[in-house]
Amino acid sequence: MAGTRLAGKVAIVTGAGSRAEGIGNGRATAVLFAREGARVLLVDQSLPAAESTQKLIDAEGGTAAVFECDVTQSEHCRAMVDEAVRRWGRLDILDNNVGIGGRATVVEVEESTWDRLMRVNVTSMMLTSKHAIPAMARGGGGAIVNISSISALRPRGLTTYTTSKAAVIGLTKAMAVDHGKDHIRVNCICPGPMYTPMVYARGMSEAARNQRAKASVLKFEGTGWDVGHAVKFLFSNYARYITGQVLVVDGGVTLQAPERESEEH
Repeated sequence: MAGTRLAGKVAIVTGAGSRAEGIGNGRATAVLFAREGARVLLVDQSLPAAESTQKLIDAEGGTAAVFECDVTQSEHCRAMVDEAVRRWGRLDILDNNVGIGGRATVVEVEESTWDRLMRVNVTSMMLTSKHAIPAMARGGGGAIVNISSISALRPRGLTTYTTSKAAVIGLTKAMAVDHGKDHIRVNCICPGPMYTPMVYARGMSEAARNQRAKASVLKFEGTGWDVGHAVKFLFSNYARYITGQVLVVDGGVTLQAPERESEEH
């Protein structure tokens, strides 16, 4: 059912496609934004993936456009923001949803792998925000949500990934302090084990899925829609007095002893 919570808003969603068919965190968020009346720029390194999301939005009568972008490159991020403003005259919302996984300890990890993961998971969010914040400020304010992971809160065998996602939390809090004066709110979501294309494209077994479900105190998996609804809340006026916060969306996984399955969202 269509709503109006974001009517008149212009949103950018990075990682708005999915690695495979289905609903990932970025795709779910983009669809939910459009359902609430936002005009959404669907940003992805894969144009076909973004176009698949646009088809879903178009079918429901929403407003969206696609933009091919490597968010690890500053000029790409500048062009991304310019495109949103060119199309719709303003920018109100930035959902930073791009991220990749990685295992290994500091002893095992290759330096090039470490550098790449940090650039994709952390530097990209700095760069998108660097160009988005001035545009938001010119329009009187806005909001940003950065997607982290519960691996930032409970490390266990994913050291490079954990470090990058912990940095996302630090970046979120610092940006909230820096740009509150510009009426820009910045928050963070830490998803737990979600059954998304990022997971099932790797061919996860039913046994592994069952293990992930048992890790939750609710005893079932989350999906991209669960993350998307949480993001939508943080961008709505219901969250107008919330900034610099971390919202954990994990079914209670972090409340009990860890299972041995990956927590990469």
